[in-house]
Amino acid sequence: MATDTLKSTPGASGASGGLRRLLLDNGALTALIILVIAMSALSGDFLTTDNLLNIGVQAAVTAILAFGVTFVIVSAGIDLSVGSVAALSATVLAWSATSEGVPVWIAVILAIATGIACGLVNGVLISYGKLPPFIATLAMLSVGRGLSLVISQGSPIAFPESVSHLGDTLGGWLPVPVLVMIVMGLITALILGRTYIGRSMYAIGGNEEAARLSGLRVKKQKLVIYALSGLFAAAAGIVLASRLSSAQPQAAQGYELDAIAAVVIGGASLAGGTGKASGTLIGALILAVLRNGLNLLSVSAFWQQVVIGVVIALAVLLDTVRRKAGATPVTAGAGGSSGLKGPQAIKYGLAVVLVAAIVGGLSIFNNGSSSSNPKVGLSLSTLNNPFFVQIKEGAQAEAKKLGADLTVTDAQNDASQQANQLQNFTSEGVDSIIVNPVDSDAAGPSVRSANKSDIPVVGVDRGVNKAETAALVASDNVEGGKLGAKALAEKLGGKGKIVILQGLAGTSASRERGAGFAEGLKAYPGIDVVAKQPADFDRTKGLDVMTNLLQAHPDVQGVFAENDEMALGAVKALGSKAGKSVQVIGFDGTPDGLKAVKEGTMYASVAQQPKELGRIAVENALRAADDKEVDKTVKVPVKVVTAKNVDEFTG
Repeated sequence: MATDTLKSTPGASGASGGLRRLLLDNGALTALIILVIAMSALSGDFLTTDNLLNIGVQAAVTAILAFGVTFVIVSAGIDLSVGSVAALSATVLAWSATSEGVPVWIAVILAIATGIACGLVNGVLISYGKLPPFIATLAMLSVGRGLSLVISQGSPIAFPESVSHLGDTLGGWLPVPVLVMIVMGLITALILGRTYIGRSMYAIGGNEEAARLSGLRVKKQKLVIYALSGLFAAAAGIVLASRLSSAQPQAAQGYELDAIAAVVIGGASLAGGTGKASGTLIGALILAVLRNGLNLLSVSAFWQQVVIGVVIALAVLLDTVRRKAGATPVTAGAGGSSGLKGPQAIKYGLAVVLVAAIVGGLSIFNNGSSSSNPKVGLSLSTLNNPFFVQIKEGAQAEAKKLGADLTVTDAQNDASQQANQLQNFTSEGVDSIIVNPVDSDAAGPSVRSANKSDIPVVGVDRGVNKAETAALVASDNVEGGKLGAKALAEKLGGKGKIVILQGLAGTSASRERGAGFAEGLKAYPGIDVVAKQPADFDRTKGLDVMTNLLQAHPDVQGVFAENDEMALGAVKALGSKAGKSVQVIGFDGTPDGLKAVKEGTMYASVAQQPKELGRIAVENALRAADDKEVDKTVKVPVKVVTAKNVDEFTG
């Protein structure tokens, strides 16, 4: 396990108990081996060179973040800010190198300095401000994310080409992110096992008061520890942005939890005093193998989270069982055997041979077990929105009708997670891919990888930049925004005060709908936009944001929301005013939105036809896979749906 090299109690090293002791003493490694065997048995696409390299790439960012978090957890702290610090550092690099014209090498230094500065602030708040680590780093999580959005104005920034090579491969096959992960892991192991600050971390985590009484300058040591965490977060952010060819202000959301989970799965104790780099790496690989394998097995994105949570709990439980069985932890850097004795080396060798034989046999068995139906992968930006759920339903119905095997994944509005899913589809060798990008630029590198493998890609609802797509099946978001502006302005008689609820910052849908609405309003100078606020395409946030805006603008007469979910939240906030003194227009034409239109609480919805989008996307993807001609752009009409025509609209 990550914490430590574990020594068995005397008497437990006999030949009969050797393998059992080996497995118990290396719980995280055991869990990883079991997972690899299980995934190899369940999917013939898992154990391929391309897919194993994909797993390494997908583990890289989490592992680099987790290496930094290892320093903090070993010293009995916690750092919840690493995801936001990663996004902020990448944004600083991209902004300074592109918008400000700073030389790239200086921009890289600024990005690293940003990460270190954030870590130092955390350290000062904890050491000298006496704030609990949870509170201090939670505050930095919010500050870092906010600064990233402020600098980028909520939009992705193209990454410098010279730095983007960090997301490429060496020799056409070895991913650079994997090399960076290995280097950062070696640095972590060196710091923990061979330096004064490393020994200080274990001392502080074991007993902070004893460390202080023994002469350690604990406050200054914590500054260094949190600065190291910030530095590693900056490195992770640069690697992540390099993979996506753009700095995403919303990147790495939730990655702090993955990083902490990797450290804990690897055997470190949240109470401090134990942990090491090898275990953290194994923990990150376990998470990557899980996500990769579950994607290949077409497991629902919602169930994936359940499975990952269960595996985390089981991994920690295995550690508990191991310790009760008599294994004795030895912290990194402590004395003990520096190498493997002869019998122990033989046991390890036999274990490796056994695992290789099982996995190899399963791989051969699975080679002939795949379905003969055409395979299509569909990566949606999110399934936490009725619009995209309807795209999925339309796609599934068409795939069933045409006899295709459709695998649907949910990127959860995370561009890096979507990149992983697209890479998995490519390594799996699907016949075609359909992608609804979280961000059009960020999807480019993964789609280019599919292009190199001669896998046709079809965009749905949003296009892909800097990559070849066989077709784009979409509604016109800009035109829809114009139609929404016209409908709202005419309903208000050409004058009045309105507010705009914006979607998730950085997404192309939000940018295009907002741009179309602004363009449409130019014909109505009497309409005054008194406020614009993001509500992230979310109904609950739409409710909260609209409630707040009503305090400052109680006389508002109209609301334009960039999707129906936010519009429905606004309707709830408006109460009896909705549909009477205040007119609300949404976008998408979801079932709940159309129901509100019919009831009169929403004036209108700019309706797309999501099921039709999904159906046509699958149809075109299969045609492209068969080398049949497809139109480069397929437009599905949008229309403004009001109470007058809602009964005619079928969605």
